Amino acid sequence: MKQVSNKNKKGTSNTSGSDKNYPKPPYGGYGFSWYYFFLFGLILWFALFSNPVSGTREISWSFLQDTLLAQREVAKIVVVNKEFAEIHIKKDRLGDQRHKEVSEKLFRAEESPLYRITIGSVETFEDKLQRAQEDFSSSEKISVQYETRTSWIGILSWLLPFGIIILFWMFMLRRMGGKGTGGNPLFNFGKSTPHISEKGTKSSASFEDIAGLKEAKLEVMEVVDFLKNPETYTKLGAKIPKGVLLVGPPGTGKTLMARAVAGEAQVPFFSMSGSEFVEMFVGVGASRVRDLFKKAKEKAPSIIFIDEIDAVGRSRGKVNAFQANDERESTLNQLLTELDGFGPNTGVIVLAATNRPDVLDKALLRPGRFDRHIYLELPTKEERKEIFGVHLRPLKLSKDINVDVLAKLSPGFSGADIANICNEAALIAARKKKKEVEQEDFIEARDRVIGGLERKSKIISPKEKEIVAHHEAGHAVVSWYLKNVDSLVKVSIIPRGKSLGAAWYLPEERQIVTKSQFMDQICASLGGRAAEEIIFDEPSSGALDDLEKVTKQAYTMVAYYGLDEEIGPISFYDSSGQNERLLGKPYSENMAQQIDKQVNELVTTAYKRTKNLLLEHREELEKLAQLLLKQEVAEKEDLEKILGKRGVKELVESKE
Repeated sequence: MKQVSNKNKKGTSNTSGSDKNYPKPPYGGYGFSWYYFFLFGLILWFALFSNPVSGTREISWSFLQDTLLAQREVAKIVVVNKEFAEIHIKKDRLGDQRHKEVSEKLFRAEESPLYRITIGSVETFEDKLQRAQEDFSSSEKISVQYETRTSWIGILSWLLPFGIIILFWMFMLRRMGGKGTGGNPLFNFGKSTPHISEKGTKSSASFEDIAGLKEAKLEVMEVVDFLKNPETYTKLGAKIPKGVLLVGPPGTGKTLMARAVAGEAQVPFFSMSGSEFVEMFVGVGASRVRDLFKKAKEKAPSIIFIDEIDAVGRSRGKVNAFQANDERESTLNQLLTELDGFGPNTGVIVLAATNRPDVLDKALLRPGRFDRHIYLELPTKEERKEIFGVHLRPLKLSKDINVDVLAKLSPGFSGADIANICNEAALIAARKKKKEVEQEDFIEARDRVIGGLERKSKIISPKEKEIVAHHEAGHAVVSWYLKNVDSLVKVSIIPRGKSLGAAWYLPEERQIVTKSQFMDQICASLGGRAAEEIIFDEPSSGALDDLEKVTKQAYTMVAYYGLDEEIGPISFYDSSGQNERLLGKPYSENMAQQIDKQVNELVTTAYKRTKNLLLEHREELEKLAQLLLKQEVAEKEDLEKILGKRGVKELVESKE
């Protein structure tokens, strides 16, 4: 059973959809294949009509001696290349029945021979022919002629394979060359292939499509303004920034921001992915970096955008010490030189995006290379409201849509999550044959994005369903009576994704978390297992996800945040990522034992507190479990009927 919360949701900033314009094939682009058909037809025609022995039949010596010679039907014999003999039949005998089958063959010339016989050697053939004509008169004896011919079929049999190989390589080189590369494609693998947006090209995104991210948008807009009006800044002695690094969780609008810059700056825009520089061949990445900056300098002022720069900008360290030549490192060295080396880089601004700034090389991040680091955070409630406004534009909405409620119900969501919810809501409404998208469709889409697809068809035994109901009821009761736990919205025992049930929370947007808040969250996570032990006298394996979450949270409190009194204010957290390369832990075995001990005591104490709370409210626990067994879903109104208004009891006790 999974405890669902959208606190840890991460995603991208709002991304506006755009139609893709697929390029059409150029006029006459497929005409080159007709050359191949023409060449093949020419070879076939030549093979059929240039062969003088086409249409002949191979015979044996006995047929020649006993039939053709005996019947005096042979006109002449021609020995060709001392390999075979062609038998010509007299014209007045061609009408005989045994010769018609051969003489009426397709493609046979009138003067061509009807039969042929392979001879071992000329001397043997002449000797046998002389003995066969011993009783012939001098006028009846057959003359033997000798010819030497050049066989075009034999020559073609040698040349054709080479021709096919040459044509195949020409075809492959045309395909490898691509469009606009120029020159021999064999030497173009070291050239960069960026997507180029020339000046005046209309982009699919603009700054109006970027909702939220106000501070980041202002920073980037200043770069665009510098390119449009450089004299405003240069007259005061300011220099154009060389690089702008966009940093944020996966997809928080970094690529969208770059697309907006491409549309607003009205200068040539070169975009590439960091992985496009790295190839199997050594030195190709550095060559492509040089070629990219060369193209950008030729069209300066211009902008280069490198998406996912961590593919080539990883820190150079001991990991690569045992490698003789690392392609990624040589590419990074060339990139560092182009950004701020001895050569001038006037008029070229480099935009880069990454969601892993901790792995980037320090030399890449210093001022003079990337002068500005712009951090894109997850949107606040007001920013989420603006993002919903962007993604709701293309939808047909009903009048009951409340954007404020949607923004409130999506804390921790990024723009991409919001875009996904809007799209899912439209799909759900279309599936239900609705003409407009309603508020309930958005709520259902939100539940699906967080918890997964409902699996009502999954068969669960009555005993398991009872365990799941009490498990989720345990989560609900504990979180209801602990003031530092996020507000509970809904409890469900309908299977979603891999979970058999879920408790839905509305997290507060906190920047810091106190120790008491940590402890209450741990107790709420342990509520399901504690309820199973209280009701059924034994726990089940359904609390695996909860226990994993609790254990990680407890170790974080003790080893990272220094919230344990015995260990003290010590943190072993490594923000630089250097400890990931170490085989051991950054503390001693004695300290490891102390951490394990304190984590065990912390979780055990929280579990006892959770059990005592459930024993105190066992009646409410069983009522809520029976309600879940009856209707499978308990909304906030149902929870208030059983558990009362949240926080009322604590308020009364504080007044007393």
